[in-house]
Amino acid sequence: MRARSGIRRRGMGRVLVAGALLAGSLSASGPAAFAEQPKPAASPIYGVTIPPGYRKWEMVAPAEEAAPLDELRVVLGNPVAIRALEQATLPFPDGTILVKLAYKRKQSDEFASATVPGQATTVQVMVKDSRRYASTGGWGFGRFINGVPADIGQHQTCFACHQALVKNHDYVFTRLAP
Repeated sequence: MRARSGIRRRGMGRVLVAGALLAGSLSASGPAAFAEQPKPAASPIYGVTIPPGYRKWEMVAPAEEAAPLDELRVVLGNPVAIRALEQATLPFPDGTILVKLAYKRKQSDEFASATVPGQATTVQVMVKDSRRYASTGGWGFGRFINGVPADIGQHQTCFACHQALVKNHDYVFTRLAP
């Protein structure tokens, strides 16, 4: 019996030491360890940010933009967007997020007849929230250059263009690629 209680005491002592070390390390790091991370930059007018993890989302479709932009683009969608596109759901449900990545076109160094993405130009984001963005068809817009929101003038053109050209598709240009 004595041997067992000695083992228990040593085991309990180790737990107490480990707990004290953990508590000490947490208190030494202070409140900064638990401070909120800085919020990402938000677009003017809409307050849209670049969604974390968007690069792992599914591709909706690629596209090529002619002159004067001469860009290659790819649109990614969060799971809500992908489900809506697969089921041809219109209007898109709240929570839909579409992200367009745009790049300058470049001739491939390895294969002369191929055009590949060159320098990144913008990341553009559409967020569906029918209450928050009621005056813009339920959509909020964000246009980012090197992670920084573009100026207010560029954001003022977003909804007008979508409204003029794709109002009948819930203001979304992109269709799911086959």
